Amino acid sequence: MALFSKKPAEKTPLDGVAVVLADLDGVVYAGPKAIPHAVESLNKAAETTRVGYITNNASRTDAQVAHHLRELGLDLVAKDVVTSPQAAMGLLREVAPAGSTILVIGGEGLTHEVTKAGFVVTDSAESNPAAVIQGFSPDVGWRNLAEAAFALNARPDGYPDGIPWIATNMDWTIPVERGTAPGNGTLVSAVHLATGRLPIVAGKPELPIFDEAKRRFNTSAALFIGDRLDTDIQGAVSAGIASALVLTGIDRAKQLLAAPVGSRPDFILSDLRELHEPYPVVVIDKRGGVTVRDACVSLASAAGGMTDLVIESAGDSELDLLRASCAAIWNSGKAIFGFNVPEHLYS
Repeated sequence: MALFSKKPAEKTPLDGVAVVLADLDGVVYAGPKAIPHAVESLNKAAETTRVGYITNNASRTDAQVAHHLRELGLDLVAKDVVTSPQAAMGLLREVAPAGSTILVIGGEGLTHEVTKAGFVVTDSAESNPAAVIQGFSPDVGWRNLAEAAFALNARPDGYPDGIPWIATNMDWTIPVERGTAPGNGTLVSAVHLATGRLPIVAGKPELPIFDEAKRRFNTSAALFIGDRLDTDIQGAVSAGIASALVLTGIDRAKQLLAAPVGSRPDFILSDLRELHEPYPVVVIDKRGGVTVRDACVSLASAAGGMTDLVIESAGDSELDLLRASCAAIWNSGKAIFGFNVPEHLYS
């Protein structure tokens, strides 16, 4: 992994990568507007490397997403966009008979894929659906969630445990122009509380959406860029894909320092310009101290079995200091609650 390399190397995060896969919310845009430096950086990457886009947001079709991205200045077509509804169709085909009626809780992005897959869409539990599929839409309301609960609580012939339930994703929040808003996971949890059931999930961090991307772009030599540890990075790690966390969305320094095994990125970027810049070598000494360029941290025993993270040299870059601190904590084998961390590192 790049964070723990001990060999000097002047490599960018894009070296050796066949396909760049970028999340959208918090990476490319927040609401309708592009995040600074994202568009030009991804267009530059596309000059030498194929670029695809993955989104858990199920409210729009791939064509609508591609149109929005082109309006922002990106060069792509609809097939370059992998959506959670597309990944969910593989799951739906496994649990519902071909051509059956499906209760869809969500927006056009989801109904479009369900229809394209040959199923009949309904919004009422009274239509005796063969399955429920749920995805994010800002227009989903109580009546929609109630219909899902009615359908899932029923026990029709052949389904003693209830009909299948698929969620496109479980993101608790979604970044929008005005800030952070409830995501599909929040809406799914309302149905869960009303039914006592849990859905099968297609989107990040689950594997179906990454498997769809691998098939679509015919490669495993990918770099996935995300802004969330619990969905983007965890999913990429599980899928065996290199990952970069960019600090323009949901997760920031505090979450990075506490990242558990399985949710730790290979690269930490302040913005997407750094895709094209040499990534600094991380040097770890025998005592667990870490140096990144001129930033240096060490570990020291403290009272009560705690460990102090000591800043030996802050260096010229807050980002390099964060990279060094993450490497020291992650390499220690200890969880974050065993550390005393200087507050300014994460505030």
